[in-house]
Amino acid sequence: MNTKIHCIILFLFFGYSVHAQDTLWHHKKCAVVLTYDDALDVDIDNAAPALDSLGLKATFYLSNYTGTLDTRTAQWRAIAAKGHELGNHTYYHPCIGKRPGREFVKADNDLNNYTVQQIDQEIHMMNSLLKAIDGKHSRTFAYPCGDTKISDSFYLDPIKKEFTGARGVRPEMLRIQDVKLYDIGCYGINGESGDQLVSLVQKAMDSHTLVVFLFHGVGGGHSLNVSLQAHSQLLHFLKQHEKEIWIAPMTEVAEYIQRYQSSSK
Repeated sequence: MNTKIHCIILFLFFGYSVHAQDTLWHHKKCAVVLTYDDALDVDIDNAAPALDSLGLKATFYLSNYTGTLDTRTAQWRAIAAKGHELGNHTYYHPCIGKRPGREFVKADNDLNNYTVQQIDQEIHMMNSLLKAIDGKHSRTFAYPCGDTKISDSFYLDPIKKEFTGARGVRPEMLRIQDVKLYDIGCYGINGESGDQLVSLVQKAMDSHTLVVFLFHGVGGGHSLNVSLQAHSQLLHFLKQHEKEIWIAPMTEVAEYIQRYQSSSK
């Protein structure tokens, strides 16, 4: 083959591949999902206002063991009305107890003491409560503590069609074709600097992948915490690069991934 023609073919092939990867995420280089767990007061007081000031949308995974669904229902309804997702994190936040760092797990909320039917009923109950708050049908789930099983059974399996996807806690960045919709990985944040948070996004941009952030405390409110300054630096970076980065709630991203993966089969 003529060398010049061979080079043109290689350029067209690899150039197309790079361009295709650049546009897979809603015609942008990568996708970023910001998630906030446990329905904390700081979600309402710190995180949501910071997001709204920049027009960014996120997912708040709500449980009621903190009590804010009872005491601050109107604020959660307002957060949903501004385009944020209220995700299901169960009502009582059950986790597997008797593990290091799990001293907070009481016997009544120990997943070892649940049946699959019990946890699924609790998840149903939480869906009903969330719908009463935001009026929406589409939402995602987040496994409390990242625990996905009761004994050897994946407890979400019987009802997973009620959700567009589910977030786990495994740190990973995957291309759109490789994302596991009912165990979406994420990066749990605890004490990282703004530069470290931004570097995760830059890595996703370079690799054309999905990066999910898991926040608990934002400027306090939880033992797992990120400073207001670091959180703000991340949000401002996302805003400055939103032409290259798709930032959306988890349910929108999960629906997009599902459509892409279905069309690629």
